[in-house]
Amino acid sequence: MRLSIPPALLSVLLRASSNAFAPTFRASPSQPLYLVPSTVGRSRYRLVTPSSFAFSTSSNYIYTLRGGSASRSSSTTSSSELNMSAERPFVTWTFDKHCETMGWSPAPTASLSAVSVAADDRSVDDADLVIVGVFAPPANDDDKENNDDEKEEMDPIVFNGKGKQLDEMLGGALTELASDNSKAFQNGRCVGTLTPALRVVVPGGGKARRFVLLGLGPKAKEKDGVIPKVESATIMKAASAVASACHDQKKVKSCNVLLPPGIVEGISSTGMLADFSTEFFSGLYVDNRYRTGKKVEVKAEDVESVKLYLELSEEGDVASDYDAAISSGAAIARGCSLTKDIVNAPHNVLNSESLADTARRVAEESGGSITCEILGKEECEARGMGAYLGVARGSETEPQFIHLTYSPPNGDVKKKVGCVGKGLLFDTGGYNIKTSMMELMKFDCGGAAAVLGAARAIGSLKPEGVEAHFIVAACENMISAKAFVPSDILTASNNKTIEILNTDAEGRLTLADALVFADKECGCEKIIELSTLTGACMVSLGTKLCGVWTDDDGLAKEIEDVSKATGDKSWRMPLAKEYADQLKSKIADISNLGGPYGGAITAALFLTEFVDKKKPFAHIDIAGPVWDKEKGEASGFGAKLVTDWVRKQGE
Repeated sequence: MRLSIPPALLSVLLRASSNAFAPTFRASPSQPLYLVPSTVGRSRYRLVTPSSFAFSTSSNYIYTLRGGSASRSSSTTSSSELNMSAERPFVTWTFDKHCETMGWSPAPTASLSAVSVAADDRSVDDADLVIVGVFAPPANDDDKENNDDEKEEMDPIVFNGKGKQLDEMLGGALTELASDNSKAFQNGRCVGTLTPALRVVVPGGGKARRFVLLGLGPKAKEKDGVIPKVESATIMKAASAVASACHDQKKVKSCNVLLPPGIVEGISSTGMLADFSTEFFSGLYVDNRYRTGKKVEVKAEDVESVKLYLELSEEGDVASDYDAAISSGAAIARGCSLTKDIVNAPHNVLNSESLADTARRVAEESGGSITCEILGKEECEARGMGAYLGVARGSETEPQFIHLTYSPPNGDVKKKVGCVGKGLLFDTGGYNIKTSMMELMKFDCGGAAAVLGAARAIGSLKPEGVEAHFIVAACENMISAKAFVPSDILTASNNKTIEILNTDAEGRLTLADALVFADKECGCEKIIELSTLTGACMVSLGTKLCGVWTDDDGLAKEIEDVSKATGDKSWRMPLAKEYADQLKSKIADISNLGGPYGGAITAALFLTEFVDKKKPFAHIDIAGPVWDKEKGEASGFGAKLVTDWVRKQGE
């Protein structure tokens, strides 16, 4: 609280004060005065100088006057306590100013490398923790997916290659380890399962080493002389399990992972290593930005190095190929980390301006391969972005229209593509206020997070042949005197007028102008758009799959392929034109809300009004998988899918 003391009142206070210096008082900025409770005379307060007043911690408050103004402060707070209170655990807003930047989670410090068993003379078991990957015996055709307790005893594990040598060296201890844990481990039938650690004391008084078995699923059977390839999903689950083991096994500095013959069957070893690297580093992600003290958790904090040992039937790739593949996977993991950071960030940290700052940092980190353009309200108004600005009017911060452009190193562009992400940093629902799940509405920027995470990865990977535009119309959907209301009519940048029936159908409005920008101003030949757009999609597909709406079969196939390769699961949904009647308006070109049924379809149909009908366009609704409810944090969904799709456009 600050007190403004008018001169007349100050004169009265001075005359009433029993302080001897009062008649000669002159207010000076350099001479502080203190207004304190009076114990003599008729005045309730008296004015004193520091030299004439012995400070007492029994006084609750003192009022400091400088040149006729006063501020209230606690007399019981020491200078050291004030210094400590200034050291906040994270950057956020002050009472009068919004937050301008968002912190990023640091990358894991553990190193990952790979080598073929034949190329490394050192022993595979020379590490604090040794993880041995095993295939379960081939499944019978009549085996059920879920085995009950009455199922007959499973065939024992058969170790091959270096794994067999290790088991023999340990006197069959690995076979016994699998047998002792057969009920839970099921001989590795379920991909990613781990046994408890077997501790082996090294002769000569050395440190005990730990051995863990890693399940890789049933070994595939040959069909017509061909062994089916190992799926990317198997590699990724195995990598995630290795990350978990490195964290769970405390005081481990080094870890060796022996992968059996056949792990790269049907795929390149470099492709396998890239997938493994992505999931391993993603598995070590933890968001400590808003934690302090004992709440801070570091995954695998003691682990310094992890080495993969590959048993290859043919020697083709060299060590440099392995290193490049691991670096590629690590770059994608950093993109996923940024995606999680953005979605996890609370609104008092993340707003349109701090997201724009994040975009600038993505461009700076790219080493020049990405340029950043931020359009403010004047630039957006000049382009007629009335749909986006209609939503943004209610925000505390200015609208920030983010445009990142990736250009290939050699300048040869085969394809120009657009990746648009919904960037609602918080969604209250507006005047059609939400009645549930509002505490999770920080994840309404999941599309923007996926797009910016992919941009970060692409800036590191630097694929040739493709120019990519990453576009986010960033704002919040808030309630204020300036916020848009039901019955408003907004005009998008393609001059299409939109009747507002519900302010909680706001994401499609911001996306409308972003899509027009990607189509007309950037000239993108293909456009994909990701958004947490509808609860209806979650009802249809649950929380593990995203929905894909497109009229272009070729684009649908591309998304299906990258979905399978990355593990970001998707399902193509119908774009039923007969549902478009629900969007008709009696007073505008279109309304922003359809009927009570088929809401995910009508939302997709709305978006098609803002892209050239002849241009391949896909709407991807990620409302379900954007949030991991069990972990209570962002899943990072979409970053890998967008990254892989962009990379393949230049091939």
